Amino acid sequence: MLQFVDVGEGAEARRLATLVRDGRGPTVVWLGGFRSDMRATKAEALDAWATRTGRRFVRFDYSGHGESSGRFEECTISRWLEDALAVLRAHVPDRPILVGSSMGGWLALLVTRALRRARRRPPVGLVLIAPATDFTERLMWERFPEDIRRAIDTKGVYLQPSIYSDEPYPITRGLIEDGRRHLLMGPKPIATGCPVHILQGMQDPDVPWRHALALVEHLPGDCVSMTLVKDGDHRLSRDEDLERLVAAVEAIA
Repeated sequence: MLQFVDVGEGAEARRLATLVRDGRGPTVVWLGGFRSDMRATKAEALDAWATRTGRRFVRFDYSGHGESSGRFEECTISRWLEDALAVLRAHVPDRPILVGSSMGGWLALLVTRALRRARRRPPVGLVLIAPATDFTERLMWERFPEDIRRAIDTKGVYLQPSIYSDEPYPITRGLIEDGRRHLLMGPKPIATGCPVHILQGMQDPDVPWRHALALVEHLPGDCVSMTLVKDGDHRLSRDEDLERLVAAVEAIA
């Protein structure tokens, strides 16, 4: 059944569409990608797995995504992180297993950091699919030519064509500037306190596999495993990719 989580106040108040499948824990939480939603292929595959195995599974749409309220172009990494933490408070009583796809991989790491800063126990484990850690800076701003950077600075937005949608993605100055508040791949290691399994396609045009390798280098203190799929793309949504995803979650669960 569709439920809603209220988050934010005043002008920033919004309702997050959420699907909760009851079952035994630890709760598996899906964190989707940029402009994706909770009913996408990988999330549905995990829900089917949760149904078969009696596992508790939570998925939701970020602000400005899917069935949640809010305008996408007004959203930032800070807001989406706040969304994720609100859903965890509302529906996840135990230590979760966080499964993050693309942008959701970055958010899974940010959620983990927020839990540790709040002196709460870390997740049981993380499964990251083509994790787009720091993507606003490393995979967007640093790669944009000067004319696109100028458009973002002067107009406040650049409409980026997408191979996944007929509509372009609005990349706003607010998204880029806010993203700099949450960069993880700097001089300090990323401490998760839990096992991490990364699934990465080597034919991924959006999150290159070397970007995922750089993330591994920033996780020196954790139990990290990485599966490189030689012919895999960004979505990793083929039947064999979904089998790998379920196996990675089961290995942690």
